[in-house]
Amino acid sequence: MGHSHSHNHSHGHPDLKGRNLLISILLNILITVAQIVGGLISGSLALLSDALHNFSDVVSLVISYIANRIAKRKASFQKTFGYKRAEILAAFVNAATLIIVAVLLSIEAIERFQNPQVIKSNLVIWLSIIAILGNGLSVLLLKKESKTNMNLKSAYLHLLTDMMASVAVLIGGLLMKFYEVYWVDSVLTFAIAIYLVYMGYDLLKDSTKVLMLFTPDSVPIDKIVSEINAFESIKNVHHVHVWQLNEDEIHLEAHIDFSEDITLSEFDVILHKIEDLVLSKYDINHVNIQPEYGKVDAKDVIVQD
Repeated sequence: MGHSHSHNHSHGHPDLKGRNLLISILLNILITVAQIVGGLISGSLALLSDALHNFSDVVSLVISYIANRIAKRKASFQKTFGYKRAEILAAFVNAATLIIVAVLLSIEAIERFQNPQVIKSNLVIWLSIIAILGNGLSVLLLKKESKTNMNLKSAYLHLLTDMMASVAVLIGGLLMKFYEVYWVDSVLTFAIAIYLVYMGYDLLKDSTKVLMLFTPDSVPIDKIVSEINAFESIKNVHHVHVWQLNEDEIHLEAHIDFSEDITLSEFDVILHKIEDLVLSKYDINHVNIQPEYGKVDAKDVIVQD
């Protein structure tokens, strides 16, 4: 059986990731406390909802930080993959919390819309500006890593949506101050909730696919099988599995039925060609091939174990 793996992904410095996450956690704790106090004093549901979202940011950032640390632990006999999926699990949890928070905000917004209250808009305006600045800095800190890491993307989305929510709260505060349109507080809260669902759904779907070992959307199994079948002396490619372990690893496992009883050295040459093909065209960096000759078994491309 042939097995090979290589890594062609670039990684941000791990200490830098951890430092940026810690800075973002501290900023959001300060923002959350300020918004809770300000929301209670001003009576602004939008401000309190923004505080709730900021608190969920703190939780998501802590989860992301812990997952980032755990993922670095080495593999063992009992955990042969190590903790490489810790960050994917964190992304799933964070995406789910985005949607849960959105549902809670929607319920509160509907109730407040039916019973609008006078709100101290000056406090709402100043606290929303502080939140925009704090979350804006956090977004900048995590933006680069969020493009290549699903866990950090989940944290980044929490912060980005909260920054947008704070912008909406600021607009609402200005409208309430100059036009006394207090129902806008509830409308903005509901709009924030809808936006959270929109942002969280894709991440929840993507992380679920990875956890369920689904084939990545970028990998066409039928095309890969056809290309490998075209290799000399290969009779059939079957029992194929392709899955994404984490952000850095895509695995291919397959049985290959050879038309000739080739030697191990000949198989190694073919294996290297397969590895080069799937790495260069499909970004698959872990290949595990079981060579067969005249073996009687199911020859379907996909065989459920």
